[in-house]
Parts: sequence; C-alpha cells; structure tokens
Amino acid sequence: MTTHSSGDRPRVLVLGAGYAGLTAALRLAPHARVGLIDPGHRFTERVRLHELAAGVRPDVSHPLSGFLHPEGIEHIAARATAIDPAGRVVATDDGRRLPYDRLVYALGSRTAPAGERAHTAHTAETAADLSKRLQDGPGSVAVVGGGLTGIEFAAELAEARPEWRVSLHSEGGVGSGFSPRARDHVLGVLRARGVRIEEGRRIEDPGSADADEVVWAASMVPNAELAAAAGLPLDSSGRVRVDGTLRSTVYPEVYVAGDAAAASSARAGALRMACATAMPMGSHTAASIISELRGRGPRTFDYGYLIQCVSLGRRDGLVQFVRPDDSPRDRFLTGRLAARVKEQVVRSTVGVLRTAARRPWAVPLVPGMS
Repeated sequence: MTTHSSGDRPRVLVLGAGYAGLTAALRLAPHARVGLIDPGHRFTERVRLHELAAGVRPDVSHPLSGFLHPEGIEHIAARATAIDPAGRVVATDDGRRLPYDRLVYALGSRTAPAGERAHTAHTAETAADLSKRLQDGPGSVAVVGGGLTGIEFAAELAEARPEWRVSLHSEGGVGSGFSPRARDHVLGVLRARGVRIEEGRRIEDPGSADADEVVWAASMVPNAELAAAAGLPLDSSGRVRVDGTLRSTVYPEVYVAGDAAAASSARAGALRMACATAMPMGSHTAASIISELRGRGPRTFDYGYLIQCVSLGRRDGLVQFVRPDDSPRDRFLTGRLAARVKEQVVRSTVGVLRTAARRPWAVPLVPGMS
C-alpha cells in the first residue's frame, strides 16, 4: 500500500459508526491509524428500534466511547460532506480536510420517504417520538410494510400497547419470504394480538392508511448520495457498485460495506440490507485492507445466509432456517424458544463489537465473519 499521510502506519477513514463501520474500525485498529467519522456519540441498535417505539426499552443505544478504547482509533465527531477520491481526501462539516490511504464507506441506509405527506408518518428512525406519542393513546396505528421490520413493529406495538388498534398493510403477502407454514404462524400470532392484516393493496401516502398514527416500514434506501457526488457509480437500486472484494469498481482505494453497498457473493447472490450482512461486510473490508498492508491482494467476499429471525413481541418469535441464497427451508422455530434465540442473536451483535474492541484477532472466529 502506498501511503500519503504522515506517521508510520497508513491512514484509514471509516464513514459511519453503524454495524458495518464500527466493525471495520475496531478490527483495523491494531493495523492502521483509523479515523471514524460520525457526528454522533452513541451506537444505536437499529434492530431494537421497534422495542423502543413500543416502550419495551427506554434506550437502545450505547456510548461510542465504550467501544473505541483501542489505541489507533480516533472518533471524528463531524459529518462527512464531500469525498475527493482522486486526491484521497474527505471534507467534513467542521471545515477539516482529512487525507486517507484507504476509505471505508459505511453510511448505511434509511427508511424510504413516504410520499408527499412523509412528515405525517413515523419511521424506525423516529421510534423515540413514536413511543412518546403512544403514551397519549388510545387510538389507531397503521404499520405499512409487510417485511421483517413491519412485522416486528406491528407485533410489538400490539402486545405492549393494547389500548391502540394496530393494523398491518402490505402490497404483497406479509412475511412472503418465509415458508408457508412459518408464514401461517406469523399471521396467526399477529391476529391473536388483535392486528388487522391487509394484503394486496399499495399505500402510496400515509394519509390513505386511515389511522391516527402511521408507521412507515415499506422500504429502505441507501445513504449513497455522498458516494454519487464523488463519482462512485451506483446500481439501479441506488447502492454503490462494488467488485467481489467490496471495493468501488472505479476507485480501488474505496471499500463499501453495509447497506450502501451493492454487494453479492457466489453463495448468496445479491445481498439484502440487514445487520446480518452489514457486520460480515465490515469485517471483510477490514480483513482485505489488512491483507493489502501485508503485501497481498484483497479477499473475495464469501457469504451465505443461515437464518432469518423475527420477534413477535416478547413471548413469541420465528426463526426461519434458510439456504445460503436466503430462500426458506422447511425447518423453523416458533414460540418462546424462537423469542430467546432472536434475543440472543440481537445481543450477540453488541457482543461481537465488544469482542472486536478487546480482541480484534478473534472476530474471524465468529460464525459468518471473515
């Protein structure tokens, strides 16, 4: 690796302190001078935001300082405003211009806008505001989106806030990625919680959901605007194009990890946006950069799915076993056992990050990591 920054170790900048970015930064810390650029001071467990919305948990975030104690990581509490990939410089909103030898773009995703009246809808990102609003009940709340996020929001709200009438709306089938029997279980639990399910109707705008409050969980969009402005090509979904090693197809010094990457693998095909894929991608980008530091080339990203987990309130859940390409198998777990497995999986994400902070060499030993 040819370096252009001062000091005896190469400079790696990581944009974003989410699942992918934090994993990459922690694993890189012993090998490079890492600058983690993120305006926030807390790591949010996005996979728990439905619990925050329902009031099950008062907080689902952790101080970044609790992870960033390894020598070699500097938290740059600013927002990246521009990338100059030719000059290998990132500009921030506090006026700095930060050089890098390698860049990890891990700015994640956000809930897609909900039509012209987007300001009237709650999203996962506004879970804390939704929790406060639900304290003023009773009333009706419509969850729009029949994927994993929508299912978890509907189930959690119905169980924790029985004074609210909850409905779940999906353009296609709710839980369509599950096996038929597993999907039947999900629908049965939702109906038992009093959730009204409406399938086969596309809701374009929150105002047409006919509810006092609307939770928009219909789709996600990548935070790729900064990459596009820098000249990094995007695919048709708006994610940054990468090669098999997760490097930009035009700027090999730039790696992209997490939801913003249009990543694929031989076993899984095109990867969906998820914590389950973000952390392995973050680990892989770090491993590839470390390999480059040692005079070898970057590694090809190899990933295959194992399970899909969804919580159905605090006492039930579904663990769907899947093939490496994410298609459902016939096997699945339900009930309290599935709820416990889902909780353990969620806890393990923070556990892996804490392991990466203390023993980064152990991260590849975690199943699914490289």
